[in-house]
Amino acid sequence: MLRPILEKITRRTAFRRSLPASVGGAPIYTSGSAGLKYIFEPIDRIDPVLCALAAEFVAPGHVVWDVGANVGLFAFAAAHLAGPAGKVVGIEADMWLVQLLRRSASIQPPSSAPVSIVPAAIAGACGLRTFDIATRSRASNSLAGYGNSQAGGVAERQTVVSVSLDWLSNQLPAPDVLKIDVEGAELEVLQGAQRLLSAKGPVVLCEVCEKSSIEVTRLLRDAGYRIYDAETPGPRRAEIESASWNTVAIRARANRVA
Repeated sequence: MLRPILEKITRRTAFRRSLPASVGGAPIYTSGSAGLKYIFEPIDRIDPVLCALAAEFVAPGHVVWDVGANVGLFAFAAAHLAGPAGKVVGIEADMWLVQLLRRSASIQPPSSAPVSIVPAAIAGACGLRTFDIATRSRASNSLAGYGNSQAGGVAERQTVVSVSLDWLSNQLPAPDVLKIDVEGAELEVLQGAQRLLSAKGPVVLCEVCEKSSIEVTRLLRDAGYRIYDAETPGPRRAEIESASWNTVAIRARANRVA
């Protein structure tokens, strides 16, 4: 009973917190609408794997794209790691989260990379799409037709602009690191990024649901990538046959795993 009450009370409230010290400790705005953990859990326990991946793969001067940015935990960690010579693009379709991300971007220190927020959904092609706002946590928002049981149903349906990553790469500097968290739509997102994957070959950090694992694996391998389980720390990371829930994909020509 308590959880639904807390979710309702905090849904439109923003809280200023700081990133973990391991990724710079910069301030960001969070909200219970993105998940109660962003209010009540110690910040370094919210998503330690994501922060560790940022620290492992983002280097000074890097361009980083965060697809499905939510409150920007990865985006602003990447901004610290990329430094003032880098550039970070946070991509988010939910306008409530977009305004939160823009508030956070406005208070970043000059030692961090500038963070631009693109208010759009990423899909296989440019157009208009229906975007579902989750009843429970906006971290479970998704393009209509995707999503998971943790959403608790659909609170609202919005019409949003969608673009492909290939289209976006014609407008912005292509990423060195590409993080994707799109609640089941990852295959469609990657299908719209085949030119980017082949030409630039960014490191891909992607949540992959079980039903899309085989096709995501095939697409990445066809683009020349090797696939690793992100849950295993870098020094012990071994190549895996199929994309897992937390996947690291690295172009084979790079011939490296940290």
